[in-house]
Amino acid sequence: MTEKSEKKTKKDEAMVKMQEDLDKAKDEAEGYLDMARRLQADFDNYRKRSQRENEEFRRCAEEGVMVEVLGTIDDLDRALENTCEDSEFVSGVRSIRQNLMKILESRGLSEVPTDGKFDPILHEAMCVEETDADGDITEVFQKGYRIGNRVVRYAKVKVTRKKEEESKEGEQKCQE
Repeated sequence: MTEKSEKKTKKDEAMVKMQEDLDKAKDEAEGYLDMARRLQADFDNYRKRSQRENEEFRRCAEEGVMVEVLGTIDDLDRALENTCEDSEFVSGVRSIRQNLMKILESRGLSEVPTDGKFDPILHEAMCVEETDADGDITEVFQKGYRIGNRVVRYAKVKVTRKKEEESKEGEQKCQE
């Protein structure tokens, strides 16, 4: 071999070695970039999960306070039901109750409707009264409330049940 060809071969070998090193460095850089992207995605997921958990904790704490305040509102309702006079004191108590309810309603609390038919999703039947109708609410013992679609306190009610005719009762007894 000639001297020129030896230099060329050494240069080619050096170029191949440099290209291999460059490819290796590119692969390594690509790996680091991929790792950085994954780390950033993990951190974003952590941040979002942490925000959701904090929001859920805040919502549960707020809901717990609202449910506790409902007992005080019930006490105010009972006090207002048992007063005959319409003094400044009574109107002040009524005003306090209204203000408390406005605050709770602004936070999403709403009263469970108790007019109409019994709904086991919203109401708790405390007792049953036999009448000609079936499933109507005749009396409310305690108001129920919900936040959004979730019931936080069921309405405690008296429900009607249709009277059974005596002839049907006799037939059922005979069939048993």
